[in-house]
Amino acid sequence: MILLGSLVNGLAIIFGSLLGAILRNISEKMKDTVTKGIGLGVLVLGIQMAFKTSSFIVILISLCLGAMLGEAIGIEDKMNGFGLKLEKRYAKPGSNFADGFVTASLIFLIGSMGIIGAIESGVANNHQTLFTKAVMDGFMSIMLTATLGVGVLFSAVPVFLYQGTIAVFASVLMRYIPKELLDLLMGEISAIGGLMIFAIGLNIMDITKIRVSNYLPAILILIGIITVKFYL
Repeated sequence: MILLGSLVNGLAIIFGSLLGAILRNISEKMKDTVTKGIGLGVLVLGIQMAFKTSSFIVILISLCLGAMLGEAIGIEDKMNGFGLKLEKRYAKPGSNFADGFVTASLIFLIGSMGIIGAIESGVANNHQTLFTKAVMDGFMSIMLTATLGVGVLFSAVPVFLYQGTIAVFASVLMRYIPKELLDLLMGEISAIGGLMIFAIGLNIMDITKIRVSNYLPAILILIGIITVKFYL
């Protein structure tokens, strides 16, 4: 089922929000400890995925070229700017519902993990990344709902639609790609995605502040390089 990962992600946000509505008083120490635990899990997932590569040189070249392109375009800044515009537009003073909905939507949508996971779901029916993201978002929604209110619960809708759309689009494209090339691409996409997810884990742990979104063009560059090599 192509949409399984996106569906589980949305349900995790709903369940976490309902639990957060019950557990209103969560200490800052508990929030920090849970967040660090999520970060550790993401680091391990990233390492596992990164080892799937059969050509680390191609991964490294794609990552560097993608970073240059992403920085030139300013993907991270544009995504953050878009998020701030939404927050100013919809998170009105005194409206906890709007504040919770917008804040949670930004946290759950803006980032590379959902994009990578949705592509894996659509192309290979592999939902591991989105399942991991579901656990992260579930715990995060508990903490957000406890502080911002039940508006967080409704962020599950845009998360499902956003990731589901990417998954369906990726599944359509795979019909026109030879199986041998598809298998090769998925291994390398998982590997480069793993490095990005590892960077997300470092950010969650407050070890670094890597602009992960600026690496997203690396996926397209990688696909191009692998495809050219396949047909040569």
